[in-house]
Amino acid sequence: MDKIRWGVLSTARIGREKVIPAIQRSQLGAVTAIASRDLSRAKTAAAGLGIEKPYGSYQELLSDRNLDAVYIPLPNHLHVRWSMRALSAGKHVLCEKPIGLSVAEAEQLAGAAAAHPKLKVMEAFMFRFHPQWQTARQLVREGRIGQLRTIHTDFSYYNDDPKNIRNQADMGGGALMDIGCYPISLSRFIFDAEPERVLGHIERDPAMPIDRLVSAVLEFFQGTATFTCATQLVPYQRVHIFGTSGRIEIEIPFNAPADRPCRIWVQIGTKPDTPIEELTFDICDQYTLQADAFARAILDEAPAPTPLADAVANMRVIERVLASGKQSAWA
Repeated sequence: MDKIRWGVLSTARIGREKVIPAIQRSQLGAVTAIASRDLSRAKTAAAGLGIEKPYGSYQELLSDRNLDAVYIPLPNHLHVRWSMRALSAGKHVLCEKPIGLSVAEAEQLAGAAAAHPKLKVMEAFMFRFHPQWQTARQLVREGRIGQLRTIHTDFSYYNDDPKNIRNQADMGGGALMDIGCYPISLSRFIFDAEPERVLGHIERDPAMPIDRLVSAVLEFFQGTATFTCATQLVPYQRVHIFGTSGRIEIEIPFNAPADRPCRIWVQIGTKPDTPIEELTFDICDQYTLQADAFARAILDEAPAPTPLADAVANMRVIERVLASGKQSAWA
């Protein structure tokens, strides 16, 4: 087998517009099936994307023995349920973030994965595979910016549609689950550690029971990470990484475009007039890089690029931010 045969559970927009085309452009994968609860929608998506097999139910796709792996872009509250069913059907699983709605759910999935040690399960934080993040992490590890001290992240967009799934609290909607998981993930990724305690402030929409603005402090052994995420603010994203003798600024940290180069700025030195170096990265698709890395792990029978334990740990921090916001105290 030289390519992984993928099936996709649901015709969600992120799958249709981002991930499926990215997998189709990958070296090690091919999307051969897609499922929807509505067969006509599956057929429409399959026709538009050049996918061979449309299915009218998720379970029907999982029963296809000609599939090796599934990508799951279902609503958040369905992630663990269908990831576990995919494992039971003998499929490798790449599941959208967040991995579940709670630590208990994430640990339940980890237990199911442990019972299928030959199958890979990974949370789809695609940004980690982009060269700009690999470079930023390497610069920090090499001590190029001195001792890492603090990271600040802003991530926001505007969506006040009560019918939108991101505003459905019972389905895992809200700012922290949708986009706050990113600054938590990147902070743990760059510090290469878990926060010792967290402090969160949460503002909820008065009409919809979702968090629409979250600010938090993550306290690590050697420094802090702070972030603000919001679903009812002007669209914006930026990451600043500060060390004792340098800094890194990432222009488009999460939705890195696949049609033009990305850039980050690196400033090494403590004087006010220290020059700023701009690093430009060739055009690439972080979803394609993610798919190939996951497929390579399957083909080589190697560990998943990001272990499932990382997803459990990220969910643990999310829960602590929620608890802190509720109690107005460190957690």
